[in-house]
Amino acid sequence: MTRCFILLLALCFFTTAHAEKTPVRTCRILFLNGPDSAPDTLHLFDGTRSQEVDLPRMNLSKIYELPSGPLTLRLLGKPIADPKDLPPNAPSAIVAETMLDLYLLVTSDPANTTAPVRVQVISANADQLKAGQMLWFNLTEHDIGGTVGSQKLVLRAQSRQVMEAPARQSEGYAVNLNYRRAGNDSLYPLCETQWQHDPRSRSLAFVMVEAAARTPRILVFPDYREAPKEEP
Repeated sequence: MTRCFILLLALCFFTTAHAEKTPVRTCRILFLNGPDSAPDTLHLFDGTRSQEVDLPRMNLSKIYELPSGPLTLRLLGKPIADPKDLPPNAPSAIVAETMLDLYLLVTSDPANTTAPVRVQVISANADQLKAGQMLWFNLTEHDIGGTVGSQKLVLRAQSRQVMEAPARQSEGYAVNLNYRRAGNDSLYPLCETQWQHDPRSRSLAFVMVEAAARTPRILVFPDYREAPKEEP
């Protein structure tokens, strides 16, 4: 009887320890090129609860935790507790069960009366975007090309690409990029500068054209995460 009791305790301990190691799903939010008239915060509903989230324009938000399993995320102007109260036109995005780390890319949609935004999910799983790498998005109709540190970048119009680390360590590196306008074979200068590499961070890089501008603009957002502290 005593031996069975000890085995049962050991099994309970193993089960508890295993449960504690269940990966936490996280997300960070970016309101890309959000207008001044748009809200600075909204409420993110994950199917069971709402939490207020920031909508930063020039940096990634703090890290928010989300429940496991397949989700449909919705952004709302005010919190709700019951899915029956969801407005039918709430901006939404589907999260696959296998997506344990993600970015929510928010863009402006003034016509939406529930929340004046659109939302898109970008996977940030560690096997898809590693520390030091850059995830490039070309949101223009132009082809982009050149060098980013030690890497060659060829980014077609309206495409995305994961680029390997542009440097080996924490150091400055040269960036020299050009663009080719749609229907025009000429190359135009886009960016000639020095950036700083942080091998601990992965980065999101966007090439976009702002209103009333002819030349594309590059915005880069580093994502550094503190290593989780081990339990004693």
